[in-house]
Amino acid sequence: MAFVNTKCECGHQNSVGTVLCEACGKPQYEEPGPDAVLEMRYDGVARKSQKAKPSWIDLVWNFFSSVKIAIILIIITLIGASLGTIYPQESNFISLDAAIYYKQTYGTLGHFYYQFGLSHTYESWWFITLLVMIGASLVICSLDRVLPLYRALHKQKVRKHEQFITGQRVVYQGEIKEEPEAWLDKMSGAFKKRGYRIVRDDGALLAEKNRFSRWGPYLNHIGLIVFLMAVLARSIPGWHMEYHAGFPQGEPREIPNTPYYLQNDHFTVEYYSEDEMPEQFVKEGRVFAKLFETKATLFRCVDKCDDPVAEPVLEKVRQHDIRVNDPLEYDGISAYQFDFDLTPKLVALKPELRNPATGEVYGQFELKVSRTEREYKVGPYTLELTSKFMEFGLNSQGEPTNMSQEPNAPAFIFLMKGPGLSDEGEPYLYFPLQKDKFRFQQDVINGKLGERFELRVPSMDDVTMSESTSYLTVRKDTAMPFIWSGAAISMIGLIMGFYWQHRRVWLQLDGQNLALGAHTNKNWFGLRNEVARALAAADVQVDAKMIDRGGNRD
Repeated sequence: MAFVNTKCECGHQNSVGTVLCEACGKPQYEEPGPDAVLEMRYDGVARKSQKAKPSWIDLVWNFFSSVKIAIILIIITLIGASLGTIYPQESNFISLDAAIYYKQTYGTLGHFYYQFGLSHTYESWWFITLLVMIGASLVICSLDRVLPLYRALHKQKVRKHEQFITGQRVVYQGEIKEEPEAWLDKMSGAFKKRGYRIVRDDGALLAEKNRFSRWGPYLNHIGLIVFLMAVLARSIPGWHMEYHAGFPQGEPREIPNTPYYLQNDHFTVEYYSEDEMPEQFVKEGRVFAKLFETKATLFRCVDKCDDPVAEPVLEKVRQHDIRVNDPLEYDGISAYQFDFDLTPKLVALKPELRNPATGEVYGQFELKVSRTEREYKVGPYTLELTSKFMEFGLNSQGEPTNMSQEPNAPAFIFLMKGPGLSDEGEPYLYFPLQKDKFRFQQDVINGKLGERFELRVPSMDDVTMSESTSYLTVRKDTAMPFIWSGAAISMIGLIMGFYWQHRRVWLQLDGQNLALGAHTNKNWFGLRNEVARALAAADVQVDAKMIDRGGNRD
């Protein structure tokens, strides 16, 4: 819709799309009927999204400035977020092949759930795009409305056009019997008692209170924008980490993307006695943990931190007894107890390289499961590590694969070099656990090389086992203070908008003739009663219901 002239009869030049003159409030496009109530949304000021001939930039602006679009985006995001709760997300797993887990655990639906990427919903590109679009909508919606509203409220004049006053929802017209200035003094005093700020100008009066409440929705938007930006910032490396891992007793484990190591010094578990459990549970032979505690030490790596083979130089920074809901906390890192495993796990061993036929021992070396060295010198022979599996298994093609990062079935493939062997070396597969040697047929795989060489642990004194494994969730969330700040700002905005109302009363005298109009963004009942009481204080008796014309409540 285009207009040739946007200049008001009062002389003020308005922008295209202005509904009510920014200066005097006169309707710009059509004369309202005698019973019509003026549209006071944003005080009738033009907005950028109302351009008659929008460019492509304006079209993008118009799209994101639409409240309907914002609601649709929020609904789509909520639906997408709910889909991510159907099955556990991949981030909750410690050491599982997600493709296998979903199909085996949840069947065909789980398989499709994984294939469609719903197993990592909250890190997916489409979910992040929706959050960005909601953020853009909040920013543009706010700018499209707050700037015109600020301009209208900041520049509002006391004396308004008669059509503006009589077009309000709460209206009173009549004659006064007193001297105009004295009567205005009474009205000023009556409104001031009710918390209004008074401005007078040549027989006209503007009473206003709680203007700040109009900024509540926009403060709410700012809080939501801060909240969304903080959520998106979690994808920045180092801003957010949630690491689920098992910590074998006595072995420091690295916390990824940090300079810290965490060690399970000792784990204890206490069970409910039969006297403390219901009789039914006792009959069923059920056992429940009453308390489990990890005595933990947090270290900072100070040297050899990036060497995958060398032992890092660690400095102790914190000790704490971790219990459920009592985490170890240090430098923004929190370690929470969530499970345990009392199955002994292999940590290290000292095998001998020997000739099984003659019993000749060539030498002994220490083999650590986690920090395995690249090369071992054993007598005249050299063992070069080519592959390592923490939990050896075979995939669907019959090829070796690592089933998890827990040392449940460790396996090592060495390239042996030395006297009587080829210059390129010969591969040797070694399973430290006896059960795995038989299960995966180590001797058959090694063939003739296995007849000449054997890795064997002389006694249990040469084996180091972890008595227990404590499962901890290690979190670091740099964005969390900003998330809480955004939520607090948003809540303040909601309180401002819900518990206070912006109320304005315009009145002007032409001789003894009074014209009064009043507007609020909500709670018309309260406004009309305040106006009626103020008029009564100035000796003008009116029925509050009679001055409320009904109509648009915006």
